[in-house]
Amino acid sequence: MSSELIDVLDENGIFTGEVLPRDEVHKRGLWHRAIVVAIINEKNEVLLQQRSFNKEKNAGMWDISVAGHISTGQDSLSAAAREINEEVSVLLGYRTEIKDFRYMYCFRKEQKFGENFIERQFYDFFILRTSGVDDKTLYFQKEEVQAVKFVDLLEIQKMVDNNEIVERPEVYKVLTNFLFRF
Repeated sequence: MSSELIDVLDENGIFTGEVLPRDEVHKRGLWHRAIVVAIINEKNEVLLQQRSFNKEKNAGMWDISVAGHISTGQDSLSAAAREINEEVSVLLGYRTEIKDFRYMYCFRKEQKFGENFIERQFYDFFILRTSGVDDKTLYFQKEEVQAVKFVDLLEIQKMVDNNEIVERPEVYKVLTNFLFRF
C-alpha cells in the first residue's frame, strides 16, 4: 500500500482540503495533480523511459522522460525535480535552475485501468533542456524504469503509430510544436 499522500482536487483543479494516500485517491477516482517532464538534449532528442513490467498501468511501454504525482503540499516544479532524480537520476545540481524548466501547460486526463484504479489527473507539463546527459550512463530506479533512450520526433511518431508509447497525444503535439522551432 502506498503511503504517498496526495492533495485531492475538485473537477476544476481546486484543492478540496482533503489529503489521502495515493492508492485511495486512485481507488475512489478522485481528481489530483501530476507532472510530466520532457528532458531534451542538445541534439533536440527527447529522453524516453520504458516503464517497469511490474507497474500497475502501462507496464513495459515507453513513456516521456518523467511523470509522477505531486505529493501533498508540494508544488509542480519541486515535484518535477524530485521525479527526475528518483526515476532517471539526472542529477540537476547547481547548473540547472528553475528558469531552465519551461512550463508548457496543464491538461486534464481521465482513464480507468481497472475497478480499483481510476485516474483523474491534472498534468502540469514541463520541458527541461539540458546538455551532457548520456542515456548510456544514466542510473534509473529499477522498480519504476526498465530502460532509457534518447529519440528524435520521427521515432516518437513511429512509437505512437505502433502503440509502443504511453498515450499522451496532448504532450506529443505540444512537444512537436516546441521542437520544430529549433
